[in-house]
Amino acid sequence: MQDSFITSLEEAKKLLDLPTHKLLFLASKIRQANFASKIDLCAIINCRSGNCSMNCAFCAQSSHYGTNIKTFPLLDGKILVERILTLAKMPVAHIGLVTSGAALSMSELEQILHILAKLPAKIMPRICTSFGRLSDEGLSLLREAKITRYHHNLETTSSYYPKICQTQTWQSRKETVLKAKNTGFSNCTGGLFGLGEGWLERIQFAFELRDLNIQNIPLNFLHPQPGTPLGTRQPLTAEEALRIIAIFRLILPTATLRICGGRPITFQTREAEIFKADANALMIGDYLTTAGAGPKHDLELLASLGLKATIDAN
Repeated sequence: MQDSFITSLEEAKKLLDLPTHKLLFLASKIRQANFASKIDLCAIINCRSGNCSMNCAFCAQSSHYGTNIKTFPLLDGKILVERILTLAKMPVAHIGLVTSGAALSMSELEQILHILAKLPAKIMPRICTSFGRLSDEGLSLLREAKITRYHHNLETTSSYYPKICQTQTWQSRKETVLKAKNTGFSNCTGGLFGLGEGWLERIQFAFELRDLNIQNIPLNFLHPQPGTPLGTRQPLTAEEALRIIAIFRLILPTATLRICGGRPITFQTREAEIFKADANALMIGDYLTTAGAGPKHDLELLASLGLKATIDAN
């Protein structure tokens, strides 16, 4: 287990009494010490959209709800390669391929592996995948293809998860994370905030990730989607989201904290402050079913803050 600035749940609870400026100050000292001005960027490609059999209350891709997202089967191989090569020209360390649904079938996985085999070898270390609850055989095939990172979120703490999803368990998601780790992948595992969870659940979630020794943690913030059970919830304020980032940094001092979905609607004019809260990584471009500000905007933001995207980071 990694060393932590905050080592117990009781210590973490005391952070809640600190004013935001103090909390951000404590967190920023850790990022400067561990990461300096380096920022790790990723971008994702939605390779299959919608028609998911899971009933996650926040997700516009669930077939349980009536949403207006665009749905499509596996991307055509030519289109997928073009999108990968476009992202590879940017200072993006990780190019994530994401598919909807509980898991890719073996035939679908083989289709994607056939497509990836056409890529230049130097790009493959930058490819990471999010294909759901793959079998041991499927995970092994991905490793044989030289893919090194597997993404699978736990979404929230184990005690709160049953309130947002009933078609699968938190434990089953954890088992996929462990299977990927045991197959030799580095894990990219985080969650989503603003689901109705309280501060205790957020702190517990940080410790659950710490106990799993997760070093790459995407932090997403709810962008309410009409038609879903959480579609009428108000997004978190920037202030609350910044406090979440800072507390995660104080519990997970050496982890890469990556700000992902919900960034535009949550932070709005305060997005530069996410680095003061001690994030050291960013997802750029669009998200799965919502639009981002665009790579140009994100790269200009980093430059204005004296931060540098590095492909060799993490």
